[in-house]
Amino acid sequence: MHGFLVILLVIVCISLIAVVLLQSGKSAGLSGAISGGAEQLFGKQKARGMDLVLHRITIVLSVLFFVLTIAVAFFA
Repeated sequence: MHGFLVILLVIVCISLIAVVLLQSGKSAGLSGAISGGAEQLFGKQKARGMDLVLHRITIVLSVLFFVLTIAVAFFA
């Protein structure tokens, strides 16, 4: 059981890293930092399509990561 959970944890970790790296950045350097506050203030929504899907996958994988980490610690 412990070995199966560790293998599943490694797969989730690699998947989580890949999904985070696939997401687009929230700002483009200093100009994005300056205009980023205005975009958030006036409600410009940039997370459409693939960004929204990647965001939801990231949430699911992060919850699964924490659950698997606790399970591996419990069964160790």
